[in-house]
Amino acid sequence: MSGFGPGDPFLADCPGRLAIELIADKWTVVVLYGLSQGPVRHGELLKLIGGISRKMLTQTLRRLQAHGLVRRHAYAEAPPRVEYELTPLGATLIDPIHMLTEWARANGAAVLDALDALDAGAEPAARDVPDRS
Repeated sequence: MSGFGPGDPFLADCPGRLAIELIADKWTVVVLYGLSQGPVRHGELLKLIGGISRKMLTQTLRRLQAHGLVRRHAYAEAPPRVEYELTPLGATLIDPIHMLTEWARANGAAVLDALDALDAGAEPAARDVPDRS
């Protein structure tokens, strides 16, 4: 018997799964973090985030806007100016993103060591991880 029950975020019909799939996207966390300091223009965000194409940034911003995490504000001026900012809902993700960032800093070397061991044909060695309980 599985441990899943109604409302479990891993089941296909759970709204939590949609949220997990949204934030698990390659660029979502990076874009949200880029917006965490306040409103930013598209070009500024593009420079801030290395490796993302203009098209992918636009698609990611539109998706985050459609899901209520990002607000787009177009100013009625010439030349046109558009800024993006987090909504209050989007801002609730900044602390969890910060926690993931800290985990990545603390454990990134262990992840790379495991990949290197796998590439070398060896079994990845267990690495001591501090007990946080």
